[in-house]
Amino acid sequence: MPIVRQRPCPKKRDSLDGIIQERVAQITEARLTEHLRRIVGVRHHQSAPEALEAAGEYITDQFRAAGLAVHHHAFEAFGHRNRNVVGSIRGRAGNFTGRPLLILAAHYDTVAQSPGADDNASGVAVMLEAARRLAELDRPGRWVFIGFAQEEQHCLGSTLYAIKARRSCLHIQGMIALECVGFASQKPGSQQRLRQLPIAIPDVGNFLGVVGNPEAAALKQRFEKVAGRFVSDLPLVSLVVPNAGHDFPDTRRSDHAPFWDAGYPALMLTDTANFRNPWYHQPGDRLETLDLPYMAKVTKAIVAFLAEAALKEE
Repeated sequence: MPIVRQRPCPKKRDSLDGIIQERVAQITEARLTEHLRRIVGVRHHQSAPEALEAAGEYITDQFRAAGLAVHHHAFEAFGHRNRNVVGSIRGRAGNFTGRPLLILAAHYDTVAQSPGADDNASGVAVMLEAARRLAELDRPGRWVFIGFAQEEQHCLGSTLYAIKARRSCLHIQGMIALECVGFASQKPGSQQRLRQLPIAIPDVGNFLGVVGNPEAAALKQRFEKVAGRFVSDLPLVSLVVPNAGHDFPDTRRSDHAPFWDAGYPALMLTDTANFRNPWYHQPGDRLETLDLPYMAKVTKAIVAFLAEAALKEE
């Protein structure tokens, strides 16, 4: 007898879409700006250690205010005690059983001379607001939110975390790194082409880059589909890179790369950093240079994607 596959009930699909749309509609530029004002400023272990510590504390406070369980993955480096700030909705952070996890992460440190509005206060602000809105769902998902330390030092914080996760046999369905997600331009010629990439790159810098390893191909496709449905005015340019990105070094420049090296599915979401933003790693990387409507769209796409992942499991 042939197997008849039932299609999802339209009423159930409409109900889930309504819940997701409600969460998406709650994302505001004002909330993102509030986070940015608290974070932007040099955050470096040598030139501004107090500000670096304050940023980690702000992430901790915001996670707790959202109702997340928080723990600090601490490590010593450069004569300074560092911490990855980890927030979880299910149980004590870091002690997971059962279903695989989805990680949303952003690094909170900067280079020594830059206030780091785009790199990477933008990513932290988006992560914090996504965590806040997702934690309000009646059916919370298997999300983990991480503020990584020392990304600017060869991704040290995320490398140590990924190694620990692999040794602990942590089941990670996917990891998403937010790396510079606040700078956009509608001007022709505002976007440079990333060297040697095998895809065409628009010359207008208004899109979000989505870069993954082959293990994350399905994750990338799902993100594209959900973002297209709920945030249709956010252009996406996507790429899957083989060999953990070693053939295209520019695709490895954030906290997703250690997860690639550990064999986990991982995506980097990015405005392409120095290939678009003239203030990258410069003193001019300030709040007033960011595009808040663009950041809000990125936040909405992430919230829609993670909310759908949770709601479809029920």
